[in-house]
Amino acid sequence: MINLRPYQAEAKDAVFEQWDSGKLKTLLVLPTGTGKTIVFAKITESLVKNGERVLILAHRGELLSQAADKLEKATGLRTATEKAEESCLGSWYRVVVGSVQSLMRESRLSKFSPDYFSAIIIDEAHHALSDGYTRVLEHFDKAKVLGVTATPDRGDMKNLGQVFESLAYEYTLPRAIKDGYLAPIKALTIPLTLDLSGVSVQSGDFKASDIDTALDPYLYQIAEEMKKNCSDRKTVVFLPLIKTSQKFRDILNQAGFRAAEVNGNSQDREQILKDFDQGKYNVLCNSMLLTEGWDCPSVDCIVVLRPTKVRGLYCQMVGRGTRLCEGKKDLLLLDFLWHTSRHELCRPAHLICKSDEVAEKMTKNLENAACPVDIEEAEKQAESDVVAQREETLTKQLAEMRKRKRKLVDPLQFEMSIQAEDLTGYEPSFGWEMAPPSEKQKNTLEKLGIMPDEIDNAGKAQMLLDRLSKRRENGLTTPKQIRFLESRGFQHVGTWQFEHAKKLIGRIAANGWKVPGSIIPAEYVPAS
Repeated sequence: MINLRPYQAEAKDAVFEQWDSGKLKTLLVLPTGTGKTIVFAKITESLVKNGERVLILAHRGELLSQAADKLEKATGLRTATEKAEESCLGSWYRVVVGSVQSLMRESRLSKFSPDYFSAIIIDEAHHALSDGYTRVLEHFDKAKVLGVTATPDRGDMKNLGQVFESLAYEYTLPRAIKDGYLAPIKALTIPLTLDLSGVSVQSGDFKASDIDTALDPYLYQIAEEMKKNCSDRKTVVFLPLIKTSQKFRDILNQAGFRAAEVNGNSQDREQILKDFDQGKYNVLCNSMLLTEGWDCPSVDCIVVLRPTKVRGLYCQMVGRGTRLCEGKKDLLLLDFLWHTSRHELCRPAHLICKSDEVAEKMTKNLENAACPVDIEEAEKQAESDVVAQREETLTKQLAEMRKRKRKLVDPLQFEMSIQAEDLTGYEPSFGWEMAPPSEKQKNTLEKLGIMPDEIDNAGKAQMLLDRLSKRRENGLTTPKQIRFLESRGFQHVGTWQFEHAKKLIGRIAANGWKVPGSIIPAEYVPAS
């Protein structure tokens, strides 16, 4: 039996809390390699102990087999199968692993009463927007639903908000690396520009056949760059089409690598994967086959030659190399300079940055680096650079505010003053969050000293109200104190204690509303 890691136990408890609170469709986000299957196996175990019947739903047979195997290893529970010719009807097992392609058929769904399953777990839940999943969920409309995924980007989360009511728990990639559960990632930007300007978009992402045409002239140069930077590493390369994957394998072998290639038609796929795992090959090329359901912890280099706008897909590719392995120090991510007029292209920064502004700055910094850079260190530097830029902008805004003599604090000033990156970079995900702020929210914010006109959604308004409440509990400065003192040149008043700000304002008032000559506002630091 497997004991849960601390974050896994937190995740499990959070899911049940959401269900108990009435949010029956909730989402769990864990990065690739942190054991999401183990978590939902333990959730399943608790449900079964409570007498409930559980459906584990996935879109690929390999995922169903993995789920059944992990479930038995982690809990001892065995499963029935609802797939192709197999059916769970008549089985006494309380857990069913089911193929969405099979269950979505009306002829199959109609055999189940709507209350047959009391809980449904969707593996790789970023696929849950498809018609097949919708049909299954609408049929079992009273069931509790848990979506489990490693890779929702902001776009996915906004869309997944159509299916799920809440995000129960998220364990981030940076936290997993910091906690020692995933390998550190180093990004190296290769100064080889590949032109994507002529590549069209299909179904929300770059068209694979167009990428193939754009990529083909550069394959020999890419192989040379790989010789310089990852000849001593175990590398997986993602390419747009099978023919390109096979061609690049041959080019790599000519360049001195021991390269192999796998695709959906490979008769000897299992043997090739086994040989790669055991070290017979040091490079494995594939045409997007290995994005899900395959693990080889010893992989320590990823080369993405299939550019994408979909952050989830990008994370899946990089995730093939994030697992820990004995003797493995880090994961090297080779990043090429894709030239495109579009700005949605996923780069290493998008693995870790929540703010698009920070991601853009980090990408520029990495392009100017001449050696591999740890992505956590790169993010910290980019955040620092962005904060400096914002503070410069804020200074100009404050000058304008003083002219207008506003009595309320601009939300950006408040966020910058209290150093709240989560507020500054906030994007709504679920339906209620995207709605306009309510009149009650706006009135309360204005009463507390925040300018409500700059807040365009209910989620941001609620975050600000929650933060203001916590600040009152912790005895920190109010928005009005922040506005008053920062208008006189004091810095980051939002990090001060309420009482200290109150006493300083008292001194200024006693001095005819002028800052005492013994105090230099820009250098002033409250006594601890």
